[in-house]
Amino acid sequence: MRRILLIDDTPEIAELLSFSLRDAGYEVFASGFTVTVNELIQEHQADALVLDCTSFDMSEALFDAVRHSSDHAEFPVAIISDTPELADASLRARKAQKVLLIPKPFTGSQVATALSQLLG
Repeated sequence: MRRILLIDDTPEIAELLSFSLRDAGYEVFASGFTVTVNELIQEHQADALVLDCTSFDMSEALFDAVRHSSDHAEFPVAIISDTPELADASLRARKAQKVLLIPKPFTGSQVATALSQLLG
């Protein structure tokens, strides 16, 4: 079973998304916004990361923290964003790989499909 670390700063959405991803066959570990994202990836032996923060700046900071860790330089990341144009431009400028952008509003099945694509 694939393990997913979900970082979401809205507890109600994190709970709903966690249920949906579990129904899709993933083991989910949820957390609010945290700067210890790399430690959580290690602790939970996560296979991928889902970022859903209110502000893209918050998700972007966590994405950068993950990518700047040599252990997670190519770690699969799905980013949920209410500003997909801004997020897409930012990720393209970084030449980001193994990352998929999911625009809001979204469904749990869209996130599950993105994770399936990222994880092959």
